[in-house]
Amino acid sequence: MSSIIYPVTNLAAIEQLNIVRGKGVYVFDDAGNQYLEGLSGLWCAALGYGNEELIAAINSQLNTLSYSHLFGGRTHPVVMELADKLAAMVPVADAKIFFSNSGSEANDSQIKMLRYYSNAIGKPQKKKIIALDRGYHGVTVAAAALTGLPVMHSHFDLPVEALGILRADCPHYYRSKVGDESEDEFVSRLLKNLEKIISEEGADTIAAFVAEPIMGAGGVIVPPEGYLPKVQALLRENNIFLWMDEVICGFGRTGNDFGSTTMGIKPDLMSLAKQLSSAYVPISAAIVPGEMFEAMAEQSADVGMFGHGYTYTGHPVACAAALKTLEIFERDDLFSRAAKTGLQLQSRLQEYAGHELVGEVRGKGLIGAIELVANKETGQAFEDGRVGAFVQRACQDAGLLLRVVSGSSVAFCPPLIIEEDQIDEMVEKFDQALSATLDYAKKENLIQ
Repeated sequence: MSSIIYPVTNLAAIEQLNIVRGKGVYVFDDAGNQYLEGLSGLWCAALGYGNEELIAAINSQLNTLSYSHLFGGRTHPVVMELADKLAAMVPVADAKIFFSNSGSEANDSQIKMLRYYSNAIGKPQKKKIIALDRGYHGVTVAAAALTGLPVMHSHFDLPVEALGILRADCPHYYRSKVGDESEDEFVSRLLKNLEKIISEEGADTIAAFVAEPIMGAGGVIVPPEGYLPKVQALLRENNIFLWMDEVICGFGRTGNDFGSTTMGIKPDLMSLAKQLSSAYVPISAAIVPGEMFEAMAEQSADVGMFGHGYTYTGHPVACAAALKTLEIFERDDLFSRAAKTGLQLQSRLQEYAGHELVGEVRGKGLIGAIELVANKETGQAFEDGRVGAFVQRACQDAGLLLRVVSGSSVAFCPPLIIEEDQIDEMVEKFDQALSATLDYAKKENLIQ
């Protein structure tokens, strides 16, 4: 046992799988076993493993300028090039980019910048943020407060109220509909509840509403058609920013450049990470509109500086990795390719809609989930995590690495470079694991 404190892990059950190398969509453990990486690591390894072109770009930057900071007026060419590239890609008006190292840091930075901006425009009371139940936005203190997953809050005493975090309904029709409520009725009810929050709190106290286009760690939840556009319309009526956390959905995952495009919205703020560099070097981006930046710049001039930033903000090696990743995405038309292979993935996953253990199959593009349930007729969830843990281990035993999220939802999120025959391979390995899981659930009398 090593001296590591492991993240998002049962600290009494560590070091169960030791991955030592990877190539393409496969990784290998210390015993030489091969696994198809069905979750792109943690939703991030878009170009897979061992991409020699990307590695060469990283090495070249190391040999040119291995490090330079951005404090006090300093800059370097590669960070300016990346910022301009991203500003031209995103649907944010007159976009300005703040770089950091992870999605958590990007979201933490967004919270700080929203507070800075509210003070700059003379509205110090306008700092509350509405976030969704079951949404995931990171694990730093502020980002974890945004996150709507109880396990991320337990025993941490997070300052949710102090930060002004408000919680809105999770837009999961399968889990949260009432009676025979239609999807349109469900959306209308959620919008009324959101409108009530805004009315009771006061729109002049709310800075932003944050959501993922598709909720990842919360269960790969795809909101009903029209939900996000209607949310955006309501926010605009009340002068509240729409902030989209694109950390998982950005850069082709849903078959478009951004999940926001797939969902038919144009956000005011965006957070990016993960596939931005295909996870070869950590980097993230918090994107704000020009109007927000201008007010922040004026205020920073008054006090002498903008007092936020990291040692590794805009690290040149990370920026070089991101630029080469974006170049490969564009040159190889990977977003369109993901749309095509995504249709195959969604079709293959739908084959399990009638399975005895399956409550719902959902997804868009190359991200999806199969939710396992104790009672198919009622949709009743399993009472604990035993079935989820079993199916995840059964997938591993079959040579497939997936992740179970939000109880018993099996998440699929393969690298964008996955081939059609590899999607079939992934599904066949999952099929083996699901059969073993059904036998286990019956043996343990877990099916009702």
